[in-house]
Amino acid sequence: MNMCSVVLISLLSFFSVTAEYTATGKASFYADRLQGHRTASGEKYDKLQFTAAHASLPFNTKVQVTNLKNGKTVIVRINDRMASSRHRVIDVSRAAAKELDMVRDGTATVSLALVSEEEAQQEAPFAVSNSEATPK
Repeated sequence: MNMCSVVLISLLSFFSVTAEYTATGKASFYADRLQGHRTASGEKYDKLQFTAAHASLPFNTKVQVTNLKNGKTVIVRINDRMASSRHRVIDVSRAAAKELDMVRDGTATVSLALVSEEEAQQEAPFAVSNSEATPK
């Protein structure tokens, strides 16, 4: 391998690591009837988890989803695939849809942005616990 090849490979790997992903478009959410079905990653869909389906992002990628109508934001983890669509950019779980206040409308115009691992750890857990909501 010559020196030019080494420099080229180094540059390409540097730029691919720092690449950011953003998108804007329609989001929808999973139907309740899919509860317990397997996702493309192999795990079972749980409507109480903050998860989502995306056409191309790698599994376990964390994405910040912002409802552009009301400014509400949630961080979801990609664990499923959806067909590439010109109509939708993401399908979120029921819990994420509730946080985004999009359940009544069924869809929402959203923006997506990748979240670094450090940012994701500072956010709330990726589950909604019924035990915390009900007083004892």
